[in-house]
Parts: sequence; C-alpha cells; structure tokens
Amino acid sequence: MNATTYGDRYTIVSADCHAGGDIDDYRPYLPSRLHTDFDAWKQDYINPFDDLRDSKRVRNWDNSVRQRDLEADGQVAEVVFPNTVPPFFPSSLLVARPPATTAEFEQRWAGLQAHNRWLVDWCGQLPGRRAGLAQVFPNDMDAAVGEVEWAAENGLSGVLVPAVPPDSPVPPLWSDYYDPLWAACQDTGLAVTQHGGAGIPDLQDSPNRAFLMLMEVPFFANRSLWHLIVSGVFERFKRLRFVMTEQRVGWVPAALSKMDAYWRLFTGDGNVGEMTADAAQLPNPPSSYFRTNCYMGASFPGRDEAEAIKLLGVDRFMWGSDYPHSEGTFPDSVASLRHVFCDWSEDDLRKLLGATAAEVYQLDLDALASVGVGPTVAEVAEPLTELPDNPSMAFRTRP
Repeated sequence: MNATTYGDRYTIVSADCHAGGDIDDYRPYLPSRLHTDFDAWKQDYINPFDDLRDSKRVRNWDNSVRQRDLEADGQVAEVVFPNTVPPFFPSSLLVARPPATTAEFEQRWAGLQAHNRWLVDWCGQLPGRRAGLAQVFPNDMDAAVGEVEWAAENGLSGVLVPAVPPDSPVPPLWSDYYDPLWAACQDTGLAVTQHGGAGIPDLQDSPNRAFLMLMEVPFFANRSLWHLIVSGVFERFKRLRFVMTEQRVGWVPAALSKMDAYWRLFTGDGNVGEMTADAAQLPNPPSSYFRTNCYMGASFPGRDEAEAIKLLGVDRFMWGSDYPHSEGTFPDSVASLRHVFCDWSEDDLRKLLGATAAEVYQLDLDALASVGVGPTVAEVAEPLTELPDNPSMAFRTRP
C-alpha cells in the first residue's frame, strides 16, 4: 500500500454510507399476496426523517446524483447501510426494535427481504463500488441463516445484525442461540456488522424520548462488543469478523482494559467476591479477540478519536463519511481529512481510508484505485487553516 502501487491518490472506501429505495421501489420485491396490505400501509405511513422530506431525499437511491456527490467528495466506493423505511416498518431498519408478535414479524420480514433484494439490484448498478449489507431478524434463526446464505450467493458483502434491547422478546447476543448465525457468516465470509442507533429499551412513554435516546444509544450499542467477546463467540468462531460502525471509538481502549482486568481476576482464582465466571470459554484476554476478530467503522472521526485509533492499531479501523446524513462530512470530506489526519503517515491512511474496508467487505482495491477518484496524498497532508464555507455538521460537532 504505497504510492508506487496506487499512485499519488488515496483510494477512499467509506465504511459508513446509507441508501434505500423510495417506498414504491419496494413493492415489486414483495410477494403479490402482500400488495394490498402494502398499499394500505403506504397510505398511513408518515415519514419521520428530515433527510427524506425534500429534494435531497433522492440521494438515497438516485444513481447519478449519488455517484456525482461521492466522487466530487473524494469517495470511490461505499459500504451501504439502510436508510429509508421498508414496507411495514414503523421506522428505519437501523432504529426499529425487533418485531414482537408473529404477525408483525411475518410482515416486516417480507419488508426486510424486499429491501435486501432491492439492495442487490441497486448495488449492481455500480458494480464493484458498493458493498451492500443484508439485514436479518433474530426472531427466526432458520430464516436468518437462509438469508445470510442468499446474501452471499447474490453478491452482498456483509450482514447487519441489530443490537438487541434488554426488554426485547428475542435472546440477547451473548446467548448461544445465535451460534447458527455466526457459523453461517463465518462460512460465507460475510462480516457481521452493527450500526449505532439500535438496542435501547422502549422509551415511548417518555416526554423526552429523543433526549434520552441520544444519551443512552452509545451504551446500548457499545455493549455488543463485550457480549460477543466475553461469551466466547470469537473463541468458537475464530474466522468471524465483527464490525461496529458509527459508535465513536474513544471508548474502546477503556472498555478493553476493563475487560482484561476482570478476566485476570477471574482466571486467577476463578471468582471475584461472590461472583464466578467460566474462564474455560475465554482462554485468552478479551483484548486479544478485538485484535483478531473486531473492526470499528470510524464515522467522521475528530482528532480525539484519531488518537484512540493509533493506540489500538490502525488496521482495526475504517473511515466513514456517513453520506447522505447531514451530521457526516459530505461535502467537506477532504477538508475533514486534512483537519484530522494531515500529520499521519501515508501507509496508515491508506489502510484507514480504503484498504481495510476493501478487505473486510470483499472489494477489489486495485480496481477501485484504477477509477482515479480520491484526494492526492499531498492534499490531505496540508493542514487545514480555515473552515469551509457553511461547514458540514461534522465540523460543528467534532473537535
């Protein structure tokens, strides 16, 4: 990964972008028996998202607009998380709680599969430059495993598994109930990916729901890391890759240090006071599993997060722009990179900005480099001296 191999430009793969179909785009992908139900649902649907309400909403699905925007912003490829609301969902895939009843599950499962199938066709409109993530529900493990296998056969690059709220009707992620899902992802080579926003308890009755959600979302998303590590998932599935995206990264060193400290206590004499632990399922320090199995999608990081990335090892991290969301770096991604990473080495930035994401999500980095999109090494190395006009939200919310 050097200038001799890839020229003087960085090949940027955003590990955090979002897309989805317009509501009517999903109808052809639904079973015909659900078309009447879909038409009724659509009439009652109220769009809850600001970025889907005006002319900018076409960024979610319009190929020409999206390609123009990303290339102008220096990004040649993207990992695609969902953004719009698929049939029968109360909100977007990323924040919707798991369905609680059989009837709700059946309809939403059909809507989720419609999104996955739309995604395959949509990614195919720009071959090799979109790494689509299929989503599954944990309610029906056989169905989830079947969807993982379908996703691999149809060219998707990962599996989006939701963080499970503590008051959910489905088992928590530390349960061996999920072992068939982990096995399927390991066998197909699809990375298990989570995105911040899910996993919080029901806050519907709170008058300050939005405020509480913003306060608590990080914790309930972050805990998936220790649920999977401490329950021995990576000991049982040594080739499984787990990615946590848009959850910031500064908390990771302290969490790993705490887990290692508790692991040493439990493996020393087997108990801490009245608490005991099964050390046999975790023969190595928890932090070692992060270094072998885990990655972080570092979405629009600030300089403080850059220090955490260096501390943990740059090969565990992937930069993301969060396009088309307003809190991301678009249209100022290059300026953001200059602000945060101007003093980084070229080799480290090539890993962070593209090489690691291409490896994790099975993209051809050589082919992407040949497109010729991306800022030059010299451009990113030039320190930013003033903010862009009308800077993106990332500049206003990150140090």
